[in-house]
Amino acid sequence: MFSESDLTLLAQKGITESAVFEQINYFKKGFPYLNLKAAASVSNGIIKLSDEQVSHYINYNQDHLEGTRIVKFVPASGAASRMFKDFFGLMQDPQQSQSYLKAVEAMDRLQDFAFYEDLKHALSAQGHHLDQLMEAKDYATVLRGLLTEEGLNYGFLPKGLLAFHKYSKGSRAPMEEHLVEAAHYGRGGDGSARLHFTVSPQHRLYFIKLEDQVTPEFQEQLEVHYRISYSEQKASTDTVAVDLQNQPFRNPDGSILFRPGGHGALLENLNDILADVIFIKNIDNVVPDHLKLETYRYKRALAGLLLSVREQLFSLINRLEADPEGVREEATTFLKEQLNVLPPHDTMPDQYLMDKLNRPLRVCGMVKNQGEPGGGPFWVTDKEGTTSLQIVETSQIDPDNTQQQEIVQNATHFNPVDLICSPMDRHGQKFDLLKYRDPETGFISQKSKDGRELKALELPGLWNGAMAHWNTIFVEVPPITFNPVKTVNDLLRPEHQPE
Repeated sequence: MFSESDLTLLAQKGITESAVFEQINYFKKGFPYLNLKAAASVSNGIIKLSDEQVSHYINYNQDHLEGTRIVKFVPASGAASRMFKDFFGLMQDPQQSQSYLKAVEAMDRLQDFAFYEDLKHALSAQGHHLDQLMEAKDYATVLRGLLTEEGLNYGFLPKGLLAFHKYSKGSRAPMEEHLVEAAHYGRGGDGSARLHFTVSPQHRLYFIKLEDQVTPEFQEQLEVHYRISYSEQKASTDTVAVDLQNQPFRNPDGSILFRPGGHGALLENLNDILADVIFIKNIDNVVPDHLKLETYRYKRALAGLLLSVREQLFSLINRLEADPEGVREEATTFLKEQLNVLPPHDTMPDQYLMDKLNRPLRVCGMVKNQGEPGGGPFWVTDKEGTTSLQIVETSQIDPDNTQQQEIVQNATHFNPVDLICSPMDRHGQKFDLLKYRDPETGFISQKSKDGRELKALELPGLWNGAMAHWNTIFVEVPPITFNPVKTVNDLLRPEHQPE
C-alpha cells in the first residue's frame, strides 16, 4: 500500500504503518455506539454543592496550595474564521444582505464590539471614515477592514487574540482574560500562575507578542508572576484521510493526505504537562471582570473537592495494598459512591478494585441544559459490564435507537468543558494518560478536497473518549460560568458587554 515516499512522509510525521492500518480499519468497520444507561442528573451522578460546601472546599483548596503544582491548560488553536462565517458571506456578496440577517444585525451594533475603535483606526489608515461607510451601507469595505490583511486580519487570527471585551482603558482578548482568571484561582503556593496554551504554528508568535505586551501590567496589578508556555498539535496525531473505497486519499502530487486529529489530539500535549492540578477551559469561554466572581468561586471549590477526594483515594489505595481483606468493602463503597464506578458484580477481585481506583481523577463542572449543541453527562456501561460517568458527544449515540434517544431527551445538563484534573498517582508520578483513553470512541466525517469526496477521522475527544477511563466526578456549576463565543453575534450578548 505504501511507496518509499509514503514511508518517508510517515517517518517525518512520526506515524507508524500499523497506526495507519488501524485507522483505515476504523474507516471500514466504523466506531461502535456507546451504551447509555441513564442521563446523569442532580442526585444521580451530579453533585449540587450547598453554599456551605462551596466555602468548605474553597478553604480546603487554599489550605493545600503549598507544594501543589497548578497549570491552566487552554486549547487555543482554533481559528476565528468560523466565528465570522456570516460576515464573510456579507463581505463577498453585500447585495444579498437578506441572506445574512445575523451579519446585518451585528453591523447595526458595530459600536458595541470591543474591536470597534481598532477597526475605525484601521479604516482611517486606508483613507476611509467608518461612519460614512456605515451610512452608505458599504459593508464590503468595512468587513474587508475587519477580516482581511488590509486591516485587522480577524479572518486569519485565532479567537484567543481578538478584542472580545471593552474596558475603560481599552479592550481585552480572551488570552488576557485567561491570564486574569489564572491569577485569581490558578496560582500555586509560590505565587506563580502557570498557563499552557495549545496554538497553531502560524499563530504562535502572535500569542507571544501579546504576552510580552500585557503581562508586565497584569503582574503588577494582580501581584502575580506568570509562567506561560505553548505547544502545537503534534504531527504524529494527524490521521489519514481515505477515499470512499477506504483507500488512502492522495493529493494531486501522489502524497497521502493527513488531517489534524481534532481536539483529542491534545491528549498528547496534556500528557506532557507536569502538574498536580490542571484546569482545562476553552479559549472562548470568558467574561468581563464584573462577571468573573462566580467563576473564581467555583473553580476554587472544584479544585478543593478534587484535592479532598484525591487525599481520601490515595489513603484508601495504600490501605488496600497493605490489607485487602480489611479494606475491600470500604474500597468498593468508595468506588461506587465517590468515584461513580459501578462494578458488574457485587463482589469483585482485589485487582479490579485496585485498577479502578488507581487512575487519573477529574472533577467536571456541568451546567443546566439551555439548548446549547454538544455533549453532556451520562451513565455509560462498557463491554465489560462496568457502568461509570462519562462525557458523551452526540456522535457517540445511536440515532436510530429509540431507547438511547429517550435517555438523551431526559438529559438535564450540558458539558461546558470545565475540567479540573489530577494526572498524578499517590507516589507523585504522572500517569501515562494515553493508557486511559478508549480508542473505540473516534468519529468519522465526510469531507471534500479539490472537488473529491473523502472520509476524515477524528481521534477520541479530549474530554470524552480520551478520558473514558479516568475516575470522574460531576458538579453542577452556575450558568454564568459558561459563556462561549461561537459566532461574532455572541459578543453582543449582555454577558460580553461592559457593566
